[in-house]
Amino acid sequence: METPIVFTKVCKKYDKAVAYAVDDFSLTINKGEFFCLVGPSGCGKSTVLKMIAGLTAPTSGQLVKPARVGMVFQSGAVLPWLTVEENVILPLKISGLSTEKAMKLSVEYTNMVGLTGFRHQYPRELSGGQRQRIGIARALVVETEVLLLDEPFSALDTLTTQEMHRDLLQIWRATGKTIVMVSHLLEEAIMLAGRIGIMGNGRLKSIVPAANADVGKIRRIMVE
Repeated sequence: METPIVFTKVCKKYDKAVAYAVDDFSLTINKGEFFCLVGPSGCGKSTVLKMIAGLTAPTSGQLVKPARVGMVFQSGAVLPWLTVEENVILPLKISGLSTEKAMKLSVEYTNMVGLTGFRHQYPRELSGGQRQRIGIARALVVETEVLLLDEPFSALDTLTTQEMHRDLLQIWRATGKTIVMVSHLLEEAIMLAGRIGIMGNGRLKSIVPAANADVGKIRRIMVE
C-alpha cells in the first residue's frame, strides 16, 4: 500500500516560542486511511495538520506528503459575500480552470455533501452544518488526495454533528481519499477513524486501533 504521508523525526518550533509545538514526531498514514489525532488543547495537533497542508514548514526532520491537499477549518472559513457555488469554485477560479469544468465539479461536490438545491444561496441563509459542508465541498473540489479536518464539528449541535459524521463516512467511502482529522472528542475519533494517534506536549505518545480502543486507557495516556 502506498504511504502518502510520512513524518520522520519532525520538530516544529515557532518564532519566539520557548518550547517545540511538535517534537520528535514520526508517523506514517496510509493511502485511503481515516486517521484521527486526539489530545489536549495546545498539544500540537493542529500544527501537524498545518504542516501536511503546507501552511507551515517543519523546523527539522522530514515530511513526505502529496502535493494536492485540502483543509477544512473549525469555522468553515466560508466567504459570506459569495454564494455556496461561488465559495466552492473559488480555488478552481484561482487555479485558472475553465468555467465549464469548474461548474461541473461544483455540481458534483455540492451534491456529494448534501447541498443540492442550495448552490445559489448565501452562507447567512444556511445552518451551521450546511456552512461547514461548503468548506468540505471546497476542499474536495480541487480533487485533493488528502482531506484535512481541524475539529470541523466542534461548534455544531449534537444532531447536526451526528448527521455530519454519517455524511463524512459516506464521502470517505465514495472517494477513497486519505482523511486526517483532529478532534478533542475521543468518542468521535473512535466512531470515525481506523486508527487514533494520541498526542501530548508536542509528541505522539501512542497509536491505537479504533476498533478495540479503550477510552479510559486513552484518557490516561493523554494526561501522562
